[in-house]
Amino acid sequence: MPTHSETRKLPYTAQQMYDLVADVGRYPEFLPWTAAARIRSDEDRGDHRVMEADLVISFKVFRERFTSRVVLWPDEKKIDTEYLDGPFKYMKSNWKFTDLPGGGCEVDFFVDFEFRNAILQRIIGVVFNEAMLRIVRAFEKRAQELYGPGTSAV
Repeated sequence: MPTHSETRKLPYTAQQMYDLVADVGRYPEFLPWTAAARIRSDEDRGDHRVMEADLVISFKVFRERFTSRVVLWPDEKKIDTEYLDGPFKYMKSNWKFTDLPGGGCEVDFFVDFEFRNAILQRIIGVVFNEAMLRIVRAFEKRAQELYGPGTSAV
């Protein structure tokens, strides 16, 4: 159903952006429509970490909790998210962060999902692209708040 793929060049290191996106528990502080977050488990598996996290999404009259498995690959600066339980038929997202030779980094983001609730799916379908742009901008704004305006003109 709805998918969104985006590549952005940002004036931050891949490590900074990876750390920002990996900090799921802080999403309610800056991410649109995210009312709450709770890390259920966080397990170090050597070359990667596996978290299970609940997010509460609040949009108009809808308020839904969903659980995801978040796999963090620190050496590769990659984050994979897989839906476990909640209002979706399915949901997956991927982030990849790559340092650029001249400074800054490239951020690749992909999300694919479908809600079980047809009404909610139709509402989201109408505003989906704008919603995804707002979410990506929220991460960019958060990076600027945490790390400053950046050190390279990317």
